[in-house]
Amino acid sequence: MKVIPFPTNPLADATWEEVEKERLVSGAPKRAWKSLYSSKSDEFHTGIYECTPGSWHVTYNEDEFCTLIEGRLKMTSEQGDTQEFQAPASFVIPSGYKGTWEALTKLRKFFVIYEKTKS
Repeated sequence: MKVIPFPTNPLADATWEEVEKERLVSGAPKRAWKSLYSSKSDEFHTGIYECTPGSWHVTYNEDEFCTLIEGRLKMTSEQGDTQEFQAPASFVIPSGYKGTWEALTKLRKFFVIYEKTKS
């Protein structure tokens, strides 16, 4: 079995898209991502994600480990708890998290996602 290296510029061919209007809070953020590995069970994924400044509502059905490699982020839970992160911060977003994702600057992160498949 081979080790899978991340490419130097993984988002070079990625498609940028706008955040859905029904989720938008402020700004006109765009985002792109690329999955770099998915397990055979399709429960585990890794990749890279980038977005421009703005704010939108998020709901996580998966557990996600993130490492910011560029930028600043503010997350506010639906209960009103606010946390800020700046590169090179790492953090976990647990499944069930609901709130607001606010990119204070352009962001780039590596992500690792685990989502148990429905049985």
